[in-house]
Amino acid sequence: MKPALKFSEQDWQDLSQNWMAWWTGELERPLVMIASPTPRRSSQELKFDFLLQKPIDDVLNYYENRLANTVLLGDAGPRWFPFYGAGVAAAFLGAELLCTPEEGTIWFEPSQALESYDLTALYNRNNIWWQRIQQLTQAAVDRWDDRVCVGFTDLGGNLDILASLRGSQELLVDLMDRPEDVLIASKQITQFWLRYYHDLLAITQKTGRGSSPWAPIWSSGSCYMLQSDFSAMISPRMFEQFVIPDIIECCKQLDFTFYHLDGKGQLPHLDLLLALEDLHGIQWIPGDGQPPPEDWLPILDRIRQAGKLCQLFVSCSGAKKIIQNLGGKGFAFYITDMLTPEEAQAFLSEIS
Repeated sequence: MKPALKFSEQDWQDLSQNWMAWWTGELERPLVMIASPTPRRSSQELKFDFLLQKPIDDVLNYYENRLANTVLLGDAGPRWFPFYGAGVAAAFLGAELLCTPEEGTIWFEPSQALESYDLTALYNRNNIWWQRIQQLTQAAVDRWDDRVCVGFTDLGGNLDILASLRGSQELLVDLMDRPEDVLIASKQITQFWLRYYHDLLAITQKTGRGSSPWAPIWSSGSCYMLQSDFSAMISPRMFEQFVIPDIIECCKQLDFTFYHLDGKGQLPHLDLLLALEDLHGIQWIPGDGQPPPEDWLPILDRIRQAGKLCQLFVSCSGAKKIIQNLGGKGFAFYITDMLTPEEAQAFLSEIS
């Protein structure tokens, strides 16, 4: 069965043309993505049974209903990815996946003491979580074919994954006491990450509808939203030593790359990221309790002045403030307001 999506072949062509013009700096306006109603993750999606044990057809039936009942406007396209928490590659390598549906969270903890920083033995293609995500991804491609861009699960960053295997406090100590060991392990994780990515890409590219990660970006080639949330706890010197090589290697192997700059704790690393020639853009997430993205105009201006693209989750009023102060070129706005299709169309007309 295919979802009754109101997204035509012409819509796909327009989406591809606009997004690729944006990547290359040829689009003079911002990209604007609106979904009506705005999707919200339910507690059902975060239950252990749903994540691992529920029949795959039942899982896809659930998401298919959501896809079929979502109106996509602006530069949004039909997309779906298996959500298993931020940094699920840690579970692929043996970390324990834990979930609290009532709180809307999935996280990872060490399943056993990490006795060696040589992680070779942890790579297991038969791992139950890796198998589940591959099966879900393949089943989604088989079911939806070219009607939906089937995206990548949230693999995580190299130190995020290592922290889930070792423990965050233990890793912080090891960064000081055993930096050579951490560097060996972080480089191994980068190689594991790239294997996972390319294995999933081999499945998703069969749709012919480009690629999309867990974040709302899209390209006709390979792309991803790279990340290292653990980096909020380390210095720029450590970020340069342990994280930048991972980002550089991933940028070399992917066509288009972004970095998920999550919260004030990562701002000290911004200049290092902006200096990376092959990194195309920055997603700025101010974090809980912080002012919204439009109140960080100097940060957004730094990103754009460095020649990088910028993706934001922002309200309609926030998007208008950014356009008025910095212009819209180079921005990709995912609108967070709950809008009716009529309200969305009016907003798109106002900023066009």
